[in-house]
Amino acid sequence: MSQNDLFQIKTNETVGRYAVASQALKAGDVIFSEIPFAYGPKSDSPCLCLGCHSPVECSYLCSKCSWPVCGPDCESLQVHKDNECQVFSSSGAKFQPVPDPTELCLQYECVTPLRVLLAKERDPKRWDEEVANMEAHNDKRRSKPIWEYNQHNIVEYLRGPCKLSRFPEELVHTVCGILEINAFEARTPSCYMIRCLFPKLAILSHNCVSNIHHAVDCQANGEIGDCRVTVRAAIDIPKDGELFSSYTYSLWPTLIRREFLRESKFFECTCPRCSDKTELGTHMSSLKCQKCDNGVILSVNPLEDVGEWACTHCDYKTHGGAIRRVFAAIQNDLDQLEYVCGAEGIQSRENVYKKYKSVLHPKNAYLTMLRSALSQLYGKAEGYTLEDLPDVVLERKLEMCVQLLEVLDVIEPGLSRIRGITLYELHAPMMVLARHQYQYDAITKEEFREQLKKSLETLGKAVEILIKEPLSQPEGQLGQTAKMSYDHLLENFDVLIETA
Repeated sequence: MSQNDLFQIKTNETVGRYAVASQALKAGDVIFSEIPFAYGPKSDSPCLCLGCHSPVECSYLCSKCSWPVCGPDCESLQVHKDNECQVFSSSGAKFQPVPDPTELCLQYECVTPLRVLLAKERDPKRWDEEVANMEAHNDKRRSKPIWEYNQHNIVEYLRGPCKLSRFPEELVHTVCGILEINAFEARTPSCYMIRCLFPKLAILSHNCVSNIHHAVDCQANGEIGDCRVTVRAAIDIPKDGELFSSYTYSLWPTLIRREFLRESKFFECTCPRCSDKTELGTHMSSLKCQKCDNGVILSVNPLEDVGEWACTHCDYKTHGGAIRRVFAAIQNDLDQLEYVCGAEGIQSRENVYKKYKSVLHPKNAYLTMLRSALSQLYGKAEGYTLEDLPDVVLERKLEMCVQLLEVLDVIEPGLSRIRGITLYELHAPMMVLARHQYQYDAITKEEFREQLKKSLETLGKAVEILIKEPLSQPEGQLGQTAKMSYDHLLENFDVLIETA
């Protein structure tokens, strides 16, 4: 740990290593930054350029190793040239043509584990100090299908065609486990997801309500860079307060989060959010009772995934398996919409929202996800720009942002990306509605001034969060746009009132 790091590593028998603040931290304070031990394609990856990690059609192959890259510039990038390129070219392990480069390509499964193994040889000191003691859970993974999958697609390929018998089988499996359990996702300059192994960040214990925020910058001089992560305090943290990261998606309900953590990270989460049947009052897992008017269906014990669920007002009961099937059906509907944008994306999501509105609690996770998507689509899609939207739709966008923020205040408090984006989306309908109300003489000039001031304050809060994001990321670019808008509005505040 460098002298500039604001955390200390401690250990106990229950959780092993964990991190605490070495001094009182304010929201936004940089706790530490680090470059990954290694990074590369995720598991289940389609065909990617092994230089910049953008999707490729496999029409150009590296002149040295014959694996897909974008072109000569990418084949000379250090991340490829100094890693698998040397191994593949010396062993003759060539890339085999595939019928559809956009589909899962098993040939890529070996790339990131190989980069970790080569980094171990180049920097044994960092491996011993930071990586060797990471959890790999070989004992638990050995009985899972993933073990045989890795044995065939990674271990045997690296030790066979790649001629890397110097790496023992158990070591390769350990590296696979370390990546599966400890790696974090990051976006490349082309906005494609890769995985990075950050040893310091991996020390932080999991909690379904994180108190830190991390951002990865994978760009340098317009090209993929060193993928440095910066970790900040999301909220004020007292001296010796434990630092918590989240290993799962915060908008998922408890059943889904705990299932993901059990299957991929090999532990049962018992954090305060998972242990609370109302998810800290957010009701992100709750359903409406169909047997009575005001009942809410809650898990009797949220730490028992197949346990009983019961209505708060009548004698209706069901079980976790039935709830899980309901969630799976809704998630399937949402998955169909993942890449549907524009006006069609808005209408399709509104249809799904209406479909489940009578089934789910108003703040249920899936309605929250839909609000998040819709709040960002309204105002941007063709035919749905802010100038096009009638007041009733502007009010819906505003209401969705407010409801979303009520949930985020609990599950992603402080300086989180989604909070910054939602605040940005909120300020515009606040401003436009206030102007319309003033023009219709529904509010006085002084009331208009106050509402405009609130809109400006909301935008300022968005800037405070998003301006800290890397410029290589969409949120960082939005932060710059928000900052320019804020400065312009602040400078012309009085003029806006007089000319409304």
